Amino acid sequence: MTGEQALAFGLVGAVVALLVWDRMRYDVVALLALVAGVAIGLIPADEAFLGFADDIVIIIGSALVVSAGIARSGVVDALVRPVAGTLTTPTRQIAFLAGAVGVLSALMKNIGALAIFLPVAAQLARRHRTSSHQVLMPMAFASLLGGLMTLIGTSPNIIVSRVREEITGRPFAMFDYLPVGAGLMLAGWAFLLVGWRLLPKTRQGTRPAEESFAVEDYISEVVLPPGSSFVGRTVAELEALAEGEAEVVSLIRERFRRYVPANDWALQDGDIVVLKGDAPALQRIIRGAGLLPVGAPAEARSADLPVHEAVVLADSPLVGQTARRAELGRRRGINLLAVSRRGAEIVRRIQHLVFREGDLLLFQRSPGADHDVAAEAGLLPLAERNLQIGRRRPAWLPVAILAAAMLVLALQLAPVAVTFLAAALAMVASGVLKPDEAERAIEWPILILVGALISVSGTLQATGGTDLVAGWLAGASRSLPPVLCITLIMAAAMAVTPFLNNAATVLVMAPIGAGLARELGLNPDPFLMAVAVGAGSDFLTPVGHQCNTLVMAPGGYRFVDYPRVGAPLSLLILTLGTWLIVVVWPLSG
Repeated sequence: MTGEQALAFGLVGAVVALLVWDRMRYDVVALLALVAGVAIGLIPADEAFLGFADDIVIIIGSALVVSAGIARSGVVDALVRPVAGTLTTPTRQIAFLAGAVGVLSALMKNIGALAIFLPVAAQLARRHRTSSHQVLMPMAFASLLGGLMTLIGTSPNIIVSRVREEITGRPFAMFDYLPVGAGLMLAGWAFLLVGWRLLPKTRQGTRPAEESFAVEDYISEVVLPPGSSFVGRTVAELEALAEGEAEVVSLIRERFRRYVPANDWALQDGDIVVLKGDAPALQRIIRGAGLLPVGAPAEARSADLPVHEAVVLADSPLVGQTARRAELGRRRGINLLAVSRRGAEIVRRIQHLVFREGDLLLFQRSPGADHDVAAEAGLLPLAERNLQIGRRRPAWLPVAILAAAMLVLALQLAPVAVTFLAAALAMVASGVLKPDEAERAIEWPILILVGALISVSGTLQATGGTDLVAGWLAGASRSLPPVLCITLIMAAAMAVTPFLNNAATVLVMAPIGAGLARELGLNPDPFLMAVAVGAGSDFLTPVGHQCNTLVMAPGGYRFVDYPRVGAPLSLLILTLGTWLIVVVWPLSG
């Protein structure tokens, strides 16, 4: 071992130790390692930031934007609604979500399949008061397992197929991976149904804005327009859209008469519906029935405006005023949507309610209004809501964008990074997401972590450290029985993947596996399959595969959380994978 190789191993080891120590944020650790690598001469200064231009950085960032577009489209509710009532526990949620992600990952890129179902997991966790961190990691692992089943499921399978073509003249076909991959997927899925309990109970990930501040239920007034499909339908049918999380507290007809309706009352066009519930439940009713905010100008009703939340301060000019008297819409550019008052029941019309200190307002800024309207009105802004009241974005559009991206990837018409970036840009250009919404969807610390560690882990390859490990491995394998050689090759691929990437792992390990098979006079296919399975089965770190990285921030995971579930799952894959490979792909031949 040379001095440079020793430094490279030491640098990577220090990164792992600091991440396990968990006293510094992971992006800070990665940047410190990058600077240290430059300082000791392992990373050329002019190449220090090449990792931030890597495809993986673009893929992760773009996938987060695409996922946000799917979440904002309303299609998530449509996916969850038929089964949401039964998915009340983490085990049931994992059974449904991990299974769906795993199957879909066999037909498309696994990170795309995971991105589709991330919003679904968040919806279920919020609805049933469970913790999403118990579900997200099993979903990520299931996406890796599902990718093992077909040629297009994951990059290692494609590269191994090419290596086989170079060696034998015949590549692996689309479903050559299925017998081994399907067995591992089923076994891994069954393990995850119980293995999630190994995760800590105290993790808290990033949350949507509407869940970041606990408030009393809102009271909102909306009008049922003549063109709504709910004209003539009952109050019970309207409330069913919220699935028990919001209710119709009254109907206002004939300009001022207030009625407390029974469930079987028929709704009429022009009814003012007074709703009570939390923001996501209000969103489902308003969007599902095509309701419109009362008193909003026409341009605000048809516009796609963000919703803001703010507290009325003690010195606010609104204190002691009503919305009508203060002329919020005309004078201040504030379109009031709903009001929440902690510890008190709101019984007056919203426009006639006298504001108090501490009232929580949900409002839109009128088109053309100043950005500091909240400050001018003496309001303390809290968090921007994902609730959209007004023109509904077409649900089919983000789904069509994602489907087009998956088709491009399946036909291999463009690289993964370019395809995902194009899909993310399409979400913004088509109006599904506003630019600032897309920017907030990206977990920037995760991108910093990945970009910096790509350069740091590259020092192992640049100094010949990976070749050194490969030589040791080849020497040790010659004295083992053939079946154990398969296990060793697979284990080595699993161990190397976190510090390279899965594609680089295949490029390093596939020739070693094929060469070892040649020396032993055995069929190279099982050895190549072992490399593919090992390189696609990184369950031990958050940085070896973009699917693991994608759930790190939403799940609030730490580096040490991944081996809790990943280590026993890796042992399962090693033992069962070796047996399946030997059975399906004979060693001699």
